[in-house]
Amino acid sequence: MRQRTTFIQKPSAPFHPSQTTLQRDALAIQALDAAREERLTFSFDELSSELWQVLRQCHQLHIRWASTSNFEAASPFSSRISPGLHVFYSPVASGEGDEREVSGSGEAVCALLKKIFDDGLRCESSEKSFIRPPVLSTRFASTAAYQFHESLPSLDNLVTYIQQKFCSTGDKGCYHRAELLLSVDSVDMDYDSISHALTVSGYWSEAPGSQGWTETIGTREAGTDQVEVGLLGAEQASDPEEIKMGGLLAAVGKDDELKPALFSFPSRHHPLPEDATYAVSFSAPTGMHPTMTILLAREALKVPPSRPDATCALHAYLTLPSSIFGDKYQLSTTDPLFLKSHNLAALHTLAGETDLEAPDWSISRWGSNWLFELASPSETEQSAEDWNATIPLHLRYLRPSESGYRSASVPWPVVFWACTAEDGTKMGTNPFDRVNLGWEGLFGPRTMFYQLHPSSDHEKGALVEDLDVPVLTLKEGGSIFESQVIELGTVAVIVLGFLWVLWKLGLVTRSSGIRPQQKRPTGKQDKAE
Repeated sequence: MRQRTTFIQKPSAPFHPSQTTLQRDALAIQALDAAREERLTFSFDELSSELWQVLRQCHQLHIRWASTSNFEAASPFSSRISPGLHVFYSPVASGEGDEREVSGSGEAVCALLKKIFDDGLRCESSEKSFIRPPVLSTRFASTAAYQFHESLPSLDNLVTYIQQKFCSTGDKGCYHRAELLLSVDSVDMDYDSISHALTVSGYWSEAPGSQGWTETIGTREAGTDQVEVGLLGAEQASDPEEIKMGGLLAAVGKDDELKPALFSFPSRHHPLPEDATYAVSFSAPTGMHPTMTILLAREALKVPPSRPDATCALHAYLTLPSSIFGDKYQLSTTDPLFLKSHNLAALHTLAGETDLEAPDWSISRWGSNWLFELASPSETEQSAEDWNATIPLHLRYLRPSESGYRSASVPWPVVFWACTAEDGTKMGTNPFDRVNLGWEGLFGPRTMFYQLHPSSDHEKGALVEDLDVPVLTLKEGGSIFESQVIELGTVAVIVLGFLWVLWKLGLVTRSSGIRPQQKRPTGKQDKAE
């Protein structure tokens, strides 16, 4: 197993060499104020049979989870996804030249996801529960055949799974490391059939509590584990397409002291200034046709510092559960009046459930994804303090309830600038590169992304909007009708209406029957006429 622990400090965060002590087989850290990324890489023979039996059926499997709470994404970990659980999966082909998956592999992936994350996931198989996203760049690393999303507010089940499967009885250190996931901001899990390795990464924007990171990072099994630790900070890069890092590095168990380091690398993800923020809201009452409003701060509307000949555009990537959807015929229009009224430029791609009439209980797949290009204000509109982009959406019919309302949770979209990069830029040299996010695979392999920050001024502090959806009220809640009575009554009205139409058609047919034609007069009568 390989372990890499990276601490990222802000320039304003205090640091003294006495906060770190490197011994022969351990590194002690005391009250370190920094963001943290923990990355563990497991080889083939280190995986349990339960995991390997499923992973061997996958060509690639990428799992992403993000917290519903707002957090700071420090560079070089500035990329974002919508809150919840995201799964990107490509099966091993069942034969040469055959794109169909191995029989049962989709069901096995869903079974594993339920066991690890939550038994209540709406996941049956890749064909029934996943969607197939369009990928414009087939050469890009994030190409995946299937995609899944579920609102998962916590990782309690994952912590329990790790403690039961991987921690031996009495190993308090293992239990403590697993419990750290309860405060994690994002988690990534990656597997591909080429490397046969499983990589698990966790990101914390700050240490739990207010005392900073205080712990001892040591080797576990001499000669087998590789433990690398970095204490880094972002520096000013000379090239706008690069990120420059400086600080101290050490390989625990091999190095006698922390070594200074300064290096730079091209990166596809870059942060914008802290005041380049956005916020999401729905006007109340939402009714059955809510409109999502994306409020952009003035600083967020400035084109990122890219190359002079680069082309940049502002985008929003929506992850909508099955309970809410957009009208693809309305939103894909090129009507300039409609687009201008909502400050939209175009709908580039969509995938998933877009049936305009189906109720939510008849939808088996999780929902849909939408990539919009947002319009920017013109020079005459730059004086405005803020800029709104609105997206009209629709709610599906949900099951009845006693209160007459049900809740639908809508995660905030990811909002970012996408700019073209210089030809020949090699993104793969980034040791902190993060791909397979879903939305970046919709662009070319040499695209730079500049992430807007979710506003910290949001009242709830959460990156999920809860909507009250009106539904049929059950009798127990005070209504005089039950849902079954309404259904039977609807059927009866339809049948009676059909019979009435047949009766009217019969009357029309009888009244317009063919009568015998009268003989025309002949001879003198014709002349008289």
